[in-house]
Amino acid sequence: MTGRHAPAMAAALLAAGLTPCVASALTVRLMSGSAIGMRSTFEKDMAAPQSTFAKAGADSALESVFVSSEVAPERVETTRSLLSELNARRTDGVIVIDLPADVLFDFDKATIRPDAEPALTRAAELLKSYPQAQVSIGGHTDAKGDDAYNEGLSLRRARAVAARLQREAGRTLGAEGFGERRPVAPNVRPDGSDDPDGRQKNRRVEIRITPRAGG
Repeated sequence: MTGRHAPAMAAALLAAGLTPCVASALTVRLMSGSAIGMRSTFEKDMAAPQSTFAKAGADSALESVFVSSEVAPERVETTRSLLSELNARRTDGVIVIDLPADVLFDFDKATIRPDAEPALTRAAELLKSYPQAQVSIGGHTDAKGDDAYNEGLSLRRARAVAARLQREAGRTLGAEGFGERRPVAPNVRPDGSDDPDGRQKNRRVEIRITPRAGG
């Protein structure tokens, strides 16, 4: 620090509470004239600590809508595993499990096939994790055939699944048939031709689990 202003500058630093060791780390450069009009720039100090946004920690096992506070702690991992195996999805806070009708039933039938039992056993076990949740079973068909017939077939299939699940779940489950009214995929392609893959997705039985409020 040099020049006739140095004593005054040192006094100002001491008045500001800066110790001599701190003050000595400062470099004061005197300049003549006004600083108005001089170009000012800010440069990033690469040695300065970096700020980033990140999760404070791992996700809580009870923060997911799939594993709500209704699930007992000892069933959390079992519940997560079952939801994964059943390819569960979330729709507006509702847990939805789509069971393909082609796996559950023979063509045009509402009798559950023996090879569908493993999937239904897992679904029934999952319901035990949500003892207070609202559960509904909905049957759905593709757009082939008569509307009234499809409504009846979808209802019979929904009731068959509900009856099968409630034996193990230990609770009464409602069933409803929607026929072709709620497709999840197009039944026909844009050119109007048949879409077998889309129709296959629409032939399903949905299990809808609505965890209790606050869950």
